[in-house]
Amino acid sequence: MLTSNDFSGLFNQRFFNHLFPIPATNQLQLGEPTPDFTLTDVTQGGLVQLSQYRGNRPVLLAFTRIFTEKQYCPFCYPHIKALNENYDRILDLGAELLMITSTDERQSRIVARDLGLQMPLLTDSSCAVFQVYQTGQALGAPLPAQFVLDPQGRLRYRHLFSFLSYNAGIEELLQAIAAL
Repeated sequence: MLTSNDFSGLFNQRFFNHLFPIPATNQLQLGEPTPDFTLTDVTQGGLVQLSQYRGNRPVLLAFTRIFTEKQYCPFCYPHIKALNENYDRILDLGAELLMITSTDERQSRIVARDLGLQMPLLTDSSCAVFQVYQTGQALGAPLPAQFVLDPQGRLRYRHLFSFLSYNAGIEELLQAIAAL
């Protein structure tokens, strides 16, 4: 796992804003339209608006937990790697994967480069989208979550962080997409 003893950049405003635990409380119902957002894609450049996929194709939203460009959540790091390794399988199912992180643009670019990310990595350093999707927070960062949206942008699958199940398994996510 990519991690080091270098904690520079960890204790920033985001860390202190998300220090105290708040459980994931997402209230979106299956079949409901999901909130739109626009975020910067540090992998491919430019802005990505979720609604640009509506009427077009399914989307897997993968909210991930990265503390800094050198400090990864031990539960999310293998999940990020697995999603990246299976990105072609997601595309083959006709879907798009949008990974969302709360690191700033500079940190996110380093993460994308160091991990060789193929998928779009969207930066939400204000954590506004994490909050709209009510993913929860603990120990300095928002919690991970995964959402599968149908081509009309309606929620069809949701996985929220718990200590029993940190992230949805890759095969489970692929099955949710294939069921669309």
